[in-house]
Amino acid sequence: MRPPTPGVFRSLRSFNYRVWAAGAFVSNIGTWVQRTAQSWLVLTQLTDNDAAAVGWVMALQFGPQFLLLPWTGSAADRLNQRKLLIATQATMGVLALALGVLTVAGVVQLWHVYVFAFLFGCAAAFDAPVRQTFVSELVERDEDLHNAVALNSTSFNAARMIGPAISGVIIATIGTGLAFLINGASFIAVLISLSFLRVAELRPNARAHRAQSGFIEGLRYVWRRPDLKAILVLLFLIGTFGLNFPIFISTMAVSVFHTDARGFGILSSIMAVGTVAGALLGARRERPGFRTLLIGAVIFGVGCTLAAVAPGFWFFAAALIIIGIAALTLTNSTNSMMQLSTEPAMRGRVMALRVGVALGGTPLGAPIVGWVANHWGPRWALGVGAASGFIAAAVAVFALMRRRRIVKSV
Repeated sequence: MRPPTPGVFRSLRSFNYRVWAAGAFVSNIGTWVQRTAQSWLVLTQLTDNDAAAVGWVMALQFGPQFLLLPWTGSAADRLNQRKLLIATQATMGVLALALGVLTVAGVVQLWHVYVFAFLFGCAAAFDAPVRQTFVSELVERDEDLHNAVALNSTSFNAARMIGPAISGVIIATIGTGLAFLINGASFIAVLISLSFLRVAELRPNARAHRAQSGFIEGLRYVWRRPDLKAILVLLFLIGTFGLNFPIFISTMAVSVFHTDARGFGILSSIMAVGTVAGALLGARRERPGFRTLLIGAVIFGVGCTLAAVAPGFWFFAAALIIIGIAALTLTNSTNSMMQLSTEPAMRGRVMALRVGVALGGTPLGAPIVGWVANHWGPRWALGVGAASGFIAAAVAVFALMRRRRIVKSV
């Protein structure tokens, strides 16, 4: 084995990780093309600037992350992860193509978007925990896991800079339907990368036995771990009330700054500058802790506050960069902290809980934030996001104080 190699891109020395990262980057661009188009379609073409409708789409898309928890984590721990990824990625590709066909044909209705959002969410619920834990099979050693997680987020958010801008141009010049078709086609790249992996060089995670009690066992495991419980509470607050960017950005773009699809795409891409910066900063960090979560939560609250009071388009854009840095610091750090401190045979279930808590609160938070944006204005909706950051910071402070008390008592 070669000695550990320092550097931001050290995980790319692994052939399997390089192949996976290349395919995932192409697919990620398609994902952001569709996410931007979906919000614009609902807000401006299928409704009369109804932020609550965007909220319901988000609720249906992310709700399955929580509803399917009893099965998604167990599937990640028990099934062949590469084969499961092939199935989930192919399913999401077909769904994107089907929605694109409806939109191009001019027959798409709001309820169609609701149905496809829910079906896409069901596939993503099985995809997310296995995709996150599969990273540990791709890297050569556990010491590279946090770096690989951070580089995955860098890829996802670099695509976030490209995808929304492409989507804005496509919507303004051709139409929304093509954006969905492009996303459907982009899944071919990740399917090719999965087929080209050197299976013999994968480092399979320990598989759970079928005799184990699955989801209930995962809950018991987390319940016995105060550190994991604190992380999940923090994630619930931020995920439920803070990570509602399709609502925040679309309503500010349309209702406050009165911009078109290009402006909406530009704002979404600019936010990705912050998320990429946050991901690269995380790639340099060896191992995050609750102090990192505290700093990230405070910066997130400050960023949302600045965005809420932004006097103009570019001031708002600058605030989005701050929010992006903080959001990625929080999500990447919680991902690494939970994976590195969890037994390999339990990782799938623990990571499913993480995804379920982080995104499963969206059915509660997104409609609330959308309602606030409709009745009080998008600036007050951003205020809800700011409050979630500051309360999450208080949770991190509590966890740090508890840990210090434990250390002193030993």
